[in-house]
Amino acid sequence: MFIIAYLLGSIPSGVWIGTKFYKKDIRQFGSGNSGTTNTFRVLGKTAGIFVLLADVLKGTLAASLPLLFDLPINPMVIGLGAVLGHTYPVFAQFKGGKAVATSAGVLLAYNPPFFIFCVGLFLVLLFLTRMVSLSSIIALPIIVLSSLFIGDWILTLIAFILALFIIYRHRENIKRIRNGTESKVPFGLGYKKDKKNSL
Repeated sequence: MFIIAYLLGSIPSGVWIGTKFYKKDIRQFGSGNSGTTNTFRVLGKTAGIFVLLADVLKGTLAASLPLLFDLPINPMVIGLGAVLGHTYPVFAQFKGGKAVATSAGVLLAYNPPFFIFCVGLFLVLLFLTRMVSLSSIIALPIIVLSSLFIGDWILTLIAFILALFIIYRHRENIKRIRNGTESKVPFGLGYKKDKKNSL
């Protein structure tokens, strides 16, 4: 199941959508990342929303595998395979995204109410900061601390591991935030298409 989850996570939706419909490899534009945020930035809202849903779905399907196979394994553990696949995808030269959306998808399958809380927290932070990266970085420690109130130590442990991993993956964003050069989201959902980097 972990291998299947990894392969699901390895589906590079942003890369495939970009090359198939826009004739662009989004890893060559913007931040060079293949995830949702760079898809919004480079390809626009339509592609960005589709990639966001696909990346979330990868995590949800992966974490649902124990239920589908009727095996007593915690879904969060299997979901880590999808996160690993999304970050280091075998189908895209191991150059993937930062795993925020896929991690959210894992949580959606495991604990939908807590998922809704986390999404709400992220959206509030995004409205205040207008930076996806900063919103993610701030939200993650809050999510870990909030998970303590649920009383599920596996959820808290994996949330803590994912928080450290995702923040580490945002290290270049942190440098840009400090330098004041990090991209901001315009008012409303998504980025305007990056015409400057068009082919």
